[in-house]
Amino acid sequence: MHQLPVRLPPGCDLRLALESLGRDQFQDGAFVLCGIGSLIDPRLRLAGESEEARYEGPFEILTLSGTVTRQGAHLHMSIASSEGHVRGGHVVYGNVVRTTAELLLVQAPEWELLRERDAATGFLELVASRRQVKDKP
Repeated sequence: MHQLPVRLPPGCDLRLALESLGRDQFQDGAFVLCGIGSLIDPRLRLAGESEEARYEGPFEILTLSGTVTRQGAHLHMSIASSEGHVRGGHVVYGNVVRTTAELLLVQAPEWELLRERDAATGFLELVASRRQVKDKP
């Protein structure tokens, strides 16, 4: 497995940065195993909703996981306000890192991860294809 520990600095768009890593560092896709950090004025798409929810102020990233591919990312996270109120949902664009975001991405070399439109959902969904393993002489 190929692992990549990543720190995103203040001002980065969390999703854009992860999608860039998916294109540049992990052309065959990767899993975001974990992530912590902080955001300012975060945004989430909540379950079953089409519009994003916006929250004001500083928030801590409690959990972050998902997949990144050349075609984009599918990420979920939970965040906590300064009062300890927890929210969770789908990571959209516009989540700006406040102080840091610390992540671990992992690629399984025997797998290729892509996103293709699924007729049943209408969304780009994950397709994992096992690679042919070549015998070494």
